[in-house]
Order: sequence, then C-alpha cells, then structure tokens
Amino acid sequence: MVQKISTGQNVVIGEDVEFGLNVTLGHNVVIYDGVKIGNNVIIQDNAVIGKQPTRAKASILPETKKLPPTIIGDGVTVGTSAIIYANAEIADDVFVADLATIRERVTIGTKTIVGRGVAVENDCTVGRNCKLETNCYITAYSTIGDYVFIAPYVVTTNDNYMARTKERFNHFKGVTIKNGGRVGANSTILPGRTIEEDGTVAAASVVTKDVKSEELVVGSPARKLRDVPADQLLRNQ
Repeated sequence: MVQKISTGQNVVIGEDVEFGLNVTLGHNVVIYDGVKIGNNVIIQDNAVIGKQPTRAKASILPETKKLPPTIIGDGVTVGTSAIIYANAEIADDVFVADLATIRERVTIGTKTIVGRGVAVENDCTVGRNCKLETNCYITAYSTIGDYVFIAPYVVTTNDNYMARTKERFNHFKGVTIKNGGRVGANSTILPGRTIEEDGTVAAASVVTKDVKSEELVVGSPARKLRDVPADQLLRNQ
C-alpha cells in the first residue's frame, strides 16, 4: 500500500486539507484550512502553508476578506521555516528554500527555485525554470517570465514616491522581467522598469530605464555596455 502522509511532531493540520501520495511533513509544520497538496511533496520543519495575510493599520493595501486556500503541486519541496500565504499557487517541482516567504496571490511556475530568504511579495507572477537566489526581493505587482535568473540581494521596487504624497497611490507598479532576463548580484531595479527578453543587468547596477532585449547594461545609472554574447542567449542553450 502506498503511504499517503508521514508527519513529525507537533504538526497542525486545518480542516479540509487535501493530501496527495507520499507527503512528508517535518516537525512543527502548520497547514491552514483547505490547502491542497500534491504527490511527493516534502514540507520541512516549522514551515507554514496557507497563512491568511494580516494587514497593518498603516498599510496602503485594501482590506481583504478570507482568501482562497493555497495550492501546492506535485514534487514540491518547502524548506525549513518557509511561509507560503493563502491564495498562492506553487506549480510542480518547485523548490522553496529555508526562510523564504511567498505572499498571497502569487503564482510560481514549474521547476522554479525560490532561494533561501527570498521574499516574493503579493500579486506577483513568476514563470517556469527561474532561479531566485538567496535573499533577493521581488516587490509586489511584479511579473517574472520563464528562465529568469535573479542573483543574491537583488532589490526590485514599486514606489517612486517612497511613501510620501497621496499621488503615489495611483502609480504603484512592480517590475517586469521577460523570458531569459538576468540580474546580477546587489542590483536595484526601479519601479515600473522592464527588462526585455534576454536583457542582462551587471552586478551592483541601478536600473532606471528599461533594458532592451539582448543587451547588457552596467553601472549607476545602468547603461548599455554591449550586446549579450550569443552563447549566453536563451535560444542557444
């Protein structure tokens, strides 16, 4: 007989949670009501799945009623102390590393890696086969395509007004990184900027303007240095 679920100590499972086959839960895992978990899923110690968001009194985000449950696909691994909020959808074979946070209304595509300490804020879409490396920050309302590489400590932003003036409420916009885009370590991308297909940002750059397809930009502010070498383009992999 195929084993359905094995659990560690002090596991809390809410009502109407659905489990596939061969699910392993570590110690102190919390799974909220209605969560759907696929086959061959590993959820490690202290992870929280399906958490409803809590709105700060000073938050600009609208109040929301109870959100739909989280959906976890087949073959997913969720690391120690990771938190995945309600209304997130994690596709098959995604790896979510220790201490990562995936907020509400986020979708993560097949075989993407969400690295240690990564934060993916609310209302983001992340495509297939991406690598979001240690401690990078994906700001709310961002769209990430397929095969995107985001290096450690990259920061994306969505508020040009830095929390001042009422005008900012009309202009919140995350970043867009299209298929094959790459961003080097410690870079910052300003609100609303787009990195086109195979656009590449060198380490420690500040992106103040859109990055065109297949160009490499560098510096603060980032400017084109040269075209991306042909052997690095996504279509040649």
